[in-house]
Amino acid sequence: MGQREGMEHGWLCNWVRCPLGYTETLPRSITPCVANASVQNISGFTKVPEQSRDFMLHQHCRTFPQLLDVPSKCGGPKGSSNVFLLLAIKSSPANYERREVIRKTWGQQRTVQGELIRRVFLVGVDPRVQDATKLNRLLQHEQREHRDVLQWGFKDTFFNLTLKLLLFHTWLQEHCPGVRFIFSGDDDVFVNTDNVVSFTRGISSEQHLLTGQVLTNTGPIRNPASKYFVPTQLMPSELYPPYCSGGGVLMSAFTARAIHRAAQHIQLFPIDDVYVGMCLQRAGLVPTSHDGIRPWGIDVPRSSDPLDPCYYRELLVVHRFAPYEMAMMWQAIHEPQLSCGRKVGIF
Repeated sequence: MGQREGMEHGWLCNWVRCPLGYTETLPRSITPCVANASVQNISGFTKVPEQSRDFMLHQHCRTFPQLLDVPSKCGGPKGSSNVFLLLAIKSSPANYERREVIRKTWGQQRTVQGELIRRVFLVGVDPRVQDATKLNRLLQHEQREHRDVLQWGFKDTFFNLTLKLLLFHTWLQEHCPGVRFIFSGDDDVFVNTDNVVSFTRGISSEQHLLTGQVLTNTGPIRNPASKYFVPTQLMPSELYPPYCSGGGVLMSAFTARAIHRAAQHIQLFPIDDVYVGMCLQRAGLVPTSHDGIRPWGIDVPRSSDPLDPCYYRELLVVHRFAPYEMAMMWQAIHEPQLSCGRKVGIF
């Protein structure tokens, strides 16, 4: 089967992590990953929710075929040092409107203050069998037009965000090792990339930087009804290492390499931002907080307009924005006639 045919049909690595109904044809270098049946002998395994059982059965699976790639995004390994900021945006196949708005607003591939910005979207395969084929075709269309999609052949679910992160860091070190800074975030955040560049220009990319909003003294949620539930079978400890909320973080090239190295020695964990904290801890590094990164939004007085651009003009990252809000805010903060008091001061 040729590459084009492979993209049409899709590939899978195992029946749990990839949608059923796909043709099981893999590149010769990829060996299908099978479930680790021994985990079924763990005490209480049958009582944990299905998504946790699936994760535990395939926790060892780290190699998946790349369905869509942009190996020259940064100008190749040798040219990647010319890229100042790479925007790595976690998206789901169905989130077409979000990707389109980002391409036209904060995710534009442009030069800011003389610094080059590039963009990639990170996606898996839609878990809904009936939608996977048509959404793969949509992504292929986006790829032909924009050349900005990295897609791997695993099921795009919440518990697989860590896998998405791991595969991206491998791709980064292979194709963009010289990029100086990386923003990693969700496709429903608003990023003032002008401010991100202003902030990072004063920092060496060869020193440690991972900044966002740091969470400390937190631990696994044990309520099985929670999206963030982690059973004791996966993590007996009641304490997570310090970590940044995964909605949006900014890191240096130095730290990206450290995360990649540490990840080779740490088992996958279902909460991706906690996993980054684990990698930092192994590397002997700690995350830092930045007041301009607001993963839980901002508090606006009840009498004020929550979308007043003056609240956002000096921030770096804000979560969460609908596509129409993103488009409106991007235009508003770049309005030459915008006049503000210092409602939110960062710089």
